[in-house]
Amino acid sequence: MTPPIPSDLDHLVEFAATLADEARTLSLSWFRRPLQIDTKADDSPVTQADREIERFLRQRIAERFPKHGVLGEEHGRVHIDAEFVWVIDPIDGTRSFITGWPIFGMLLALLWQGRPVIGQIDMPSLSERWVGRQGAPTLYNGAQVHTSGRRRLGEASVYTTSPDQFAPADWAQFDRVSRMAGARRFGGDCYSFGLLAAGHIDLVIDGGLQPYDYLSLVPVIEGAGGVITDWAGQALSLKSDGRVIASATEELHAATLRALGEG
Repeated sequence: MTPPIPSDLDHLVEFAATLADEARTLSLSWFRRPLQIDTKADDSPVTQADREIERFLRQRIAERFPKHGVLGEEHGRVHIDAEFVWVIDPIDGTRSFITGWPIFGMLLALLWQGRPVIGQIDMPSLSERWVGRQGAPTLYNGAQVHTSGRRRLGEASVYTTSPDQFAPADWAQFDRVSRMAGARRFGGDCYSFGLLAAGHIDLVIDGGLQPYDYLSLVPVIEGAGGVITDWAGQALSLKSDGRVIASATEELHAATLRALGEG
């Protein structure tokens, strides 16, 4: 039996909002300015902004909640067996950030016993923020939002971040399934998931993601009436393989899973 979600999340939601406000100020202080850019082991870029924002957030969490664990993109794992674990992506869309493209975000999740119970998508340059909390409606800049309600794959708009994120076999599956949809577009990183929660697009299929890329999305999508799982239809967790589907409805999600499975 799944244990009930803690009822006293209000102060944690407020703290997460404060972190997002502070991280937004930091990221904008570096945006479209000269930066040192390094290449990580996986050939992805990283900047001093990524590292410093995450370091700041970790310090703030440690000061306020010293018993909480942290998993971040740039500085690794600390006490991730704790009851509460924060998951941080300081700049989701670093390639956009370093090229001056304003579609980058800060992702923050709070896990309770391994389950994402709070999630935020913050878009600093656009002044847009989605906040999800398990058991409550998703809020966009303070107002409740809902997915589009689209049910048919043939009528759906589908997004993915980039063909480069997929393994060759996964790309072949995405390419085939996305051509069954009403329209497909590329780009957006975490922003696509926010637009899905707000009802503007219907389906996001991604591959090659890490826990800090997808765990914050779960409360946001689910609180807006959508569905988000891996490509096998399983709930997302720290151990998921990085292939993610988010859909406006259960019917659209089921149709997409069937289509992927037919390849």
